[in-house]
Amino acid sequence: MNSDSIGFLILGMIILIIGAELFVRGASKMAAILGISPLVVGLTVVAFGTSSPEIAVGLQASLAGNPGVAIGNVIGSNITNVLLILGLSAVIMPLTVASRLIRFDVPIMIGVSILFLIFSLSGGIGRIEGLFFLLLAIGYTSFVVIASRKESKAVRTEYEKEFGPSGSSGIKTWTFNISLILLGLGGLVVGADWLVESAVALSRALGISDLIIGLTVVAVGTSLPEIATSVIATIRGEREIVIGNIIGSNIYNILLVLGSVSLITPGGLPVPSAALNFDIPVMLAVAIACLPIFITDDSITRWEGFLFLGYYIAYILYLVLAAQQHAVLPFFNTIMLTFVIPLTVLTLFIVLHRSSRQGRVKSIER
Repeated sequence: MNSDSIGFLILGMIILIIGAELFVRGASKMAAILGISPLVVGLTVVAFGTSSPEIAVGLQASLAGNPGVAIGNVIGSNITNVLLILGLSAVIMPLTVASRLIRFDVPIMIGVSILFLIFSLSGGIGRIEGLFFLLLAIGYTSFVVIASRKESKAVRTEYEKEFGPSGSSGIKTWTFNISLILLGLGGLVVGADWLVESAVALSRALGISDLIIGLTVVAVGTSLPEIATSVIATIRGEREIVIGNIIGSNIYNILLVLGSVSLITPGGLPVPSAALNFDIPVMLAVAIACLPIFITDDSITRWEGFLFLGYYIAYILYLVLAAQQHAVLPFFNTIMLTFVIPLTVLTLFIVLHRSSRQGRVKSIER
């Protein structure tokens, strides 16, 4: 086993954590100065920044003649963002969900996921569809920023109550916070790159196939900025950034990554049939599952976090078993389809029904 790979793995993790801390700190302070809520910062600046590894991987893979890597990376990253990162963050500390996420941003995430599925039915995403994705990304970002500016005074008061006074907004403060954001973003990108490269090298040294590496290491590796940023933001108590970052990142992964890659790929971006038949529907199901979980008490509780983590483990286990065509795969599928998924749907329905009844009771009491 290569000692250099182990060294870069550790160094990449350290740089990633430092970069996440700098990025969250700078973005939070800029939110106070600009009168923009941490939620909006998470949906735009932080989400775009932590999606940069997916963009880099997608463009590099397309230019190298491997556009399929971009598709797998986006799908895997979006599933990882919700199941692994939100699950892990909620286990650390229950997350409060802002009502605007439920009303607007989560439906947007579901909508662009459905659009991704529809475009893929033809066998690929053409340049016209890619351009449409990019225009949607511009429109979404513009709407979020403009809407946040209209409520700037109320948001500033709310932000200062939660995080303290914003302080000076002079040139030195601007320069310092922008420097933190840029340094943090650089650390996120470099740290994730080193971590992925060293993890791939170690996996190959252990005899793990390229397929397993692509389905797991690359997807998780490019999601490491989201993992580091979300965990640190959760620990720092800036929990609105966590959910905003994940939802925004998933939206940008589809609109920006797939949009830009399909534009530069000759003939558009082909979508493998395996992804169309299984992985994209799973990604869409995960996006849709956010609504009932977010709506219940406007939060993600610890047990819901464990539920997300459990499904992520099941998804990875399925990928490993399917790649090896293991004899256990039919039994695993039967257990999931017959017991686990139906019981989960039933539990969420009961919780959602109880939450709805409690909401009606409270409104009557008022």
